[in-house]
Amino acid sequence: MRETIKAKLTSKDDRYACAFADQIIAESKETDTWYEYWDVFAGLLDHPKSFVRNRALYILAANAQWDAENRFDLILPAFLAHITDEKPITARQCIRALAQVGQAKPQYIPTILSCLHDADVSKYKDSMRPLIEKDIAETEKTLTAPGLLG
Repeated sequence: MRETIKAKLTSKDDRYACAFADQIIAESKETDTWYEYWDVFAGLLDHPKSFVRNRALYILAANAQWDAENRFDLILPAFLAHITDEKPITARQCIRALAQVGQAKPQYIPTILSCLHDADVSKYKDSMRPLIEKDIAETEKTLTAPGLLG
């Protein structure tokens, strides 16, 4: 089953792989059914294809709410590294996903905010940099909302 999931998420047919990821994400909002495959999703964080990394980021963020075992602790550095991913779209996807991670795992909010604050986005083209900066500001706003940190 694990290999089948990995094969589907890394399929050369991006529409199929994206639809499968969307299904996992939608189901993960309601149930912990996919949490048992956490290691499969975490293993895709460093995939050479950015579309696959994007899927992994969102799937892991959607499953953070079910992470009673704190398995996210093991992948947090790898997840945060994508704030400045080589691909600006993946950086944006990571930054957006971090809002969901922080809401599910408030103990990570100080670390997330620190990484967002320290992120050097100067390497991105002028056309993408403002979008990334906007995403950072929106995620920071979400994670500093009253009541989130208790």
